[in-house]
Amino acid sequence: TQRRGRVELANTGTLFLDEIGELPIELQSKLLRVLQTGEFERLGGTETLHTDVRLVAATNRNLIHSIERGEFRSDLYYRICSFPIHVPALRDRKGDIPLLAAHFVRKHAGILGKRVDAISAESLSELARYEWPGNVRELESTIERCLISLTESSVLELPDDLPWARKDDRVGLNFSIDIGTELATVERSYITNVLEHTGWKISGDGGAASILDIPTSTLRSKMNRLGIERPTTP
Repeated sequence: TQRRGRVELANTGTLFLDEIGELPIELQSKLLRVLQTGEFERLGGTETLHTDVRLVAATNRNLIHSIERGEFRSDLYYRICSFPIHVPALRDRKGDIPLLAAHFVRKHAGILGKRVDAISAESLSELARYEWPGNVRELESTIERCLISLTESSVLELPDDLPWARKDDRVGLNFSIDIGTELATVERSYITNVLEHTGWKISGDGGAASILDIPTSTLRSKMNRLGIERPTTP
């Protein structure tokens, strides 16, 4: 039976190749040919076919080091590296943790039949302190684990058996974050609550930017984009 492969199916569209750094060296030349000429043959076939596909690739490896070790072709690297996007590790963008946590709650709560309206302040503090060696995948599995452990409460709490969770709450946040329908709603709520917690102090020690672990300029930019303003006192 004739079976079309991914490259053929993606014709006039986009093909996403995850973990391209693990592609065997003998297959890299075949992929390079497709990208350079748009030509390929089906497995076991003799007819040369053509495709017009846009490639998006991802890897957590340093491909330059892989090239030096002879594990990745340099010509393929320079062919796919036309518009590189570097995504920092989760530990280097902790301001994204509340948004990602809320997203994963919405994603998995319905599957597990749980109703969750908010994430507790203590849980947010713990999530922000952890270094996340497993990056976003580890965060997602942690949120799913929290949901599985959840009983009757509609507020998400970290389970007591997480080995890295501490209960000292050094940041001292005193609010929970609502699970809104849009990420912008969650982000605005989280930043506003942090600003209220700091008395609308933005920079310096104990300021909102320090708690959110983002540059002061980034926080001000987010406030402008989300329409967050300090309320005027009557």
